[in-house]
Amino acid sequence: MLAGKTVLLGVSGGIAAYKAVAVCSQLVQRGAEVHVLMTSAATRFVTPLTFQAISGHPVLTDLLTEQHYGHVDHVHLAHRADLMVIAPATANLLARLAAGQADDPVTALALAVRCPVLVAPAMEPNMYAHPATQANIARLRQYGYHILEPAEGRMASGRYGKGRLPEPEAIVAAAMDLLRPRDLEGRRVLVTAGPTREPLDPVRFLSNRSTGKMGYAIARAAAARGAEVVLVSGPTALPDPPGVEIVRVESALEMHREVMARADWLEVAVGAAAVADWRPAVYHEQKMKKQDGPLVVELVRNPDIMADLGARKRPGQVLVAFAAETTDLDSHARQKLTSKNADLVVANDVTEPGSGFGTDTNRVRIYHRDGREEALPLLTKDEVADAILDRVAALLAGGNR
Repeated sequence: MLAGKTVLLGVSGGIAAYKAVAVCSQLVQRGAEVHVLMTSAATRFVTPLTFQAISGHPVLTDLLTEQHYGHVDHVHLAHRADLMVIAPATANLLARLAAGQADDPVTALALAVRCPVLVAPAMEPNMYAHPATQANIARLRQYGYHILEPAEGRMASGRYGKGRLPEPEAIVAAAMDLLRPRDLEGRRVLVTAGPTREPLDPVRFLSNRSTGKMGYAIARAAAARGAEVVLVSGPTALPDPPGVEIVRVESALEMHREVMARADWLEVAVGAAAVADWRPAVYHEQKMKKQDGPLVVELVRNPDIMADLGARKRPGQVLVAFAAETTDLDSHARQKLTSKNADLVVANDVTEPGSGFGTDTNRVRIYHRDGREEALPLLTKDEVADAILDRVAALLAGGNR
């Protein structure tokens, strides 16, 4: 989704500047044209040559040096930019941005651009918590800057607290959010994600290998596109997507209850969760002890969440089902279009490299009610999420169903 986009990456002089190298690399890998701007202090942590090698463009470090584009570089870049990212933003840089200074490439471009500006502060916890820093951040928000809150963790000083620059993946995800279309503005979207756990006793349960990455990517992308999003999530280790209401569940019965309670509210349902088809017929109140011979566990069927939603679907609602298969992908996916009363089925072969549970990528086929089938290449799960939502937005707008 970054193909054809021009992104300015401003780097200021903090130890976290090394993470900006990975941010630059990931933006380039996603198709963006990246131009790096550095304060003089930043060049003492990472050399401009590093960023030039990764971005393929000259690095702007001085407003008064030779101009690479034949005229005033910062004016030229400001008119081309689709997004500006400042990472890391030190306490000093925040103060200068808030004061409207423009004495280096980073602050000058921040004043000159008319595109969204994403600022990622990074500094020692006491500096971040200082009233002056917080006042500067508040002023930047008033100016319309988007602030990415720092993470908590161990600092370069060895201290622990809030002030770490978020990981490059989080910065790139936030950048992509700002470039997404707002074509789901005001729409009510429900997403299920992750596995379910079906308890056998207080210690043991039946589950599957789902990590929730695909569903969380869809929820995050839908919120970034303006939707009101409820994410019904089984157990995962993923951070909460920003701007999303999280409803946490354990079992398939709990997920079914929470989803069906919102069946009349939602306009779009995306069933990305790997819901257990069966649960133990008997729950043992105490831990089951080892015994000689085989153990027989009777299983009973869980309700089918997407089929139940499909049975009561009203005109205008859009249902997207998922099919994680190991054989006969095409026939299973097409069968789900009918059995779930779905508008789209997103199917993948989980035995394919890069397409199974826990990966950051996915290779999917999208099946439509009208018989069309689309085979997407291997993409990141964020890119798959946007591909799905592009089609959902078209359906909501009255496209082919």
